[in-house]
Amino acid sequence: MLLQIGDIAEHITQISPASKCETVDHIFKSDPQLQGVVVTDNDYPVALIMRIRFYQQIGTLYGYTLYMGRPVSLVMDRDPLIVEYKTPITEVSKLAMNRQVENLYDYVIVTREGRMFGAVSVRDLLLNFAEIQAMAASFLNPLTGLPGNMSINECLVKCLHQERFSVLYIDLDHFKAYNDTYGFKEGDRMIQVTAEIAKHCALRLEGFLGHIGGDDFIVIIDNHHYTEACRILIEEFDLAIKDFYHAQHLAQKYVLTEDRSGVIGEIPLVSISVAVVTNRFRQFDSIEDIAGEAARIKKKCKLVPGSCYVDDAEPVHLK
Repeated sequence: MLLQIGDIAEHITQISPASKCETVDHIFKSDPQLQGVVVTDNDYPVALIMRIRFYQQIGTLYGYTLYMGRPVSLVMDRDPLIVEYKTPITEVSKLAMNRQVENLYDYVIVTREGRMFGAVSVRDLLLNFAEIQAMAASFLNPLTGLPGNMSINECLVKCLHQERFSVLYIDLDHFKAYNDTYGFKEGDRMIQVTAEIAKHCALRLEGFLGHIGGDDFIVIIDNHHYTEACRILIEEFDLAIKDFYHAQHLAQKYVLTEDRSGVIGEIPLVSISVAVVTNRFRQFDSIEDIAGEAARIKKKCKLVPGSCYVDDAEPVHLK
């Protein structure tokens, strides 16, 4: 996929600041499809002349006589949108749409290391922006809008080359029992609230947040300073979960439903577990190794009643 504005830039006619308006008129009449020309000085863009405004100016009663033999400096736009080759298309789209109404459909001028490279029409810009948005949406979890497994795997691969990293695997315990008791709609709402709480955690850690699927999330950071964020995550979740249960269930601290074996029993209320994998004490050769270590630590999490986080040291229980 083309992500940089330079990837979609095309050649555009250039003229010098010394050119006369009659030269521009000849260029436009010679190429009816051309919507603009760039004014360059020693290969550096200094202005833009769009067809529609050019003919609006010279099309007045005395405009033709007034402008034709005179320099283009009288009609050129000295403040066009100019961006560097590597600027993301999404960023350029926002800049282009924030222009004055009369400039919305002007070319975007693209430079490479400051020198003239090409131009992009608003049509091509928006078509590519829409394609990027559609592709991005395919990488997101539809329930939470968070990055899914493809993005997560890319981020994990980057971890392998970092000096320090921590990966927080977050999931909900006894979530199936809640779904069975309160229904999928309420279950989805719990996952969405959990996603918001996980966002708070990721923001504190300045890390990446992804939604693995179901009630599983992941936060990836480039350091080992996660302890306080884990504590706050658990506190926020344990407070929020109270709004999801009827008073009776909160009082008795369980729901009566089938367990995973199909046996009716008292299933505890939903809690949150965080399994933390770091490279403090060992190195990892692949993301499969990270996942394997996460599975080992998750088993320790499940042995701790209530919400907790467990890392490669001792389990920390906050109840």
